Formats: sequence, C-alpha cells, structure tokens
Amino acid sequence: MELLQAVIMGIVQGLSEFLPISSSAHLVFSSNLCKILGGLESSASINQEVFLDIMLHLGTLIAVLIFFRKDITEILKSVNNSIQTKDYHSKEFKTGMYIIIGTLLTALVAVPLIKVSEYLITKPEFVGIALIITGFILLISEYISKKYTEKKEISFKTSVLIGLAQGLASIPGFSRSGLTISAGLLNGAERAEAAKYSFLLSIPVILGASIIYPIFTLDIKEIQTFNITAIIIGTIISGIVGYLCIKYFLKFVSKFSLAIFGYYCLVIGILASVFFTVIK
Repeated sequence: MELLQAVIMGIVQGLSEFLPISSSAHLVFSSNLCKILGGLESSASINQEVFLDIMLHLGTLIAVLIFFRKDITEILKSVNNSIQTKDYHSKEFKTGMYIIIGTLLTALVAVPLIKVSEYLITKPEFVGIALIITGFILLISEYISKKYTEKKEISFKTSVLIGLAQGLASIPGFSRSGLTISAGLLNGAERAEAAKYSFLLSIPVILGASIIYPIFTLDIKEIQTFNITAIIIGTIISGIVGYLCIKYFLKFVSKFSLAIFGYYCLVIGILASVFFTVIK
C-alpha cells in the first residue's frame, strides 16, 4: 500500500461518499488504476484493501458526526425524554426509531452479501455495471418524484425501504447515498430531507463495520504488516474532504435535480466496464 495510493483514495472517498455516485465504485476504480497505470504496489492483500476502505469510510463518518452534531444531540435527547415521559410523538424521536429500524434492515440485507462485496473489489468491470444500474435508479427516482405535488416527511414505510436500499448498497457500484435518497424520492420525500436522513442513517452502519470487521476478520500480526501511516493519512484526508462535500452537497440538492449524477454514473460505469474488460 503506497502513500500516494492512500491519499488519492482518501480524496476520492471524501468526494464520493456523500455524492450519489458510489464511493465504493470509485475506490475500486482508483485502486485498480493506481496499480495498472501508476505502477503502484499491486501485491497488497485483499484484507488490507478492505481495511483501507473501512478506514476511509470511518473518516467520512467522523465528518458526518461533526456536521450533524446538533441534530444527533437533539435526537438522543428526544429519545431519552420520550422514554421518560412516554410521549413518542416528536419528530426527533421518530427519526431515531427510523434510524434503528433502517440499520437492522440494512444488516439483514448486507451481511449475506459480504463475500460478494469482497469479491467485487478485484472485479472493477462488474462494479462498473452496478454503477450503471445506480445511474438508472437515480434518473427514474427523479422522474417519479416530480409526480408528488406535496412532499412527505420520512415515514415508517420510507425508513424500511431506505434501510433495505442501504443494505443492497453494500455491493460496490450501488451508491449508498444514491439508493437511499432515491428510495426516499420514490416515496415522495423532499430531496434535501431524504439526503439528510441518508447521511444520519450511515452512522451506525459505518461505525459497526469499522469495529466488527477488524475484530472478526483480522489479527494483530496481519495488521502490523499494513502500511498504517498511509492508511491514517488517507483517513484524515477523507474526513476533511467529506465534511466540505456534505456542506455543499446539501445546498446543491435543495435546489437542483440529482439527474446530473445519474448521467455521470452511466458514463463512468460504461467507461469503467469497457476499460477494465479490455485491459484484462
């Protein structure tokens, strides 16, 4: 694992985690391009590649925690107050419960797909196909959302669909933010509200993966063989870039359609599929 590779992937993760363009796909593309075009180290183990991916996601998770710290505090306070007063009608309490429900459903879908996700890290041509599908989903959800003249708040039904969508997005190429925001739009949610909920829903899943994967998959001796310095630097960069991306993406999504990201996914997905198929 070269330092330059970790830096590039940190920037890519920070930019693509919150944009509906699949950060996992871009990490797979970047990693493989670094090896093919840059002559960078290609002997890194799959575990090190996956560990770097998780750490980069941890960096963007920290960005979410900092950016939404007030919202998170309000949700935690509301849950605590609701339990004490037995009044469960506040929006913040419902949001907290929906996040728990969405997280459980995400795990239900994502856990059986772990081996598939790890396998696809070395198959960028297939990841490109998944990215093409993401592009179509974004375009379709934007088209259907225009039929809702009155936007809805996040509901129990919407939280269930978003949780399932997030689980499916464990497959590289299926954008987590793209699929979850699209699920919200398909159920009439306001675009910025769906994006905000999507970011909050990412917290327990990424946190869980960052803890569970290293404990049950890696051993201390294996971790000692990793380029920890490069991984840490990449993680810090992903956090900084991710924070800035959240800030400006929320402003963008409140005013403009996600269709541009749909077309982007189609183009990059097609190019990646063709390029990596030919190169092999």
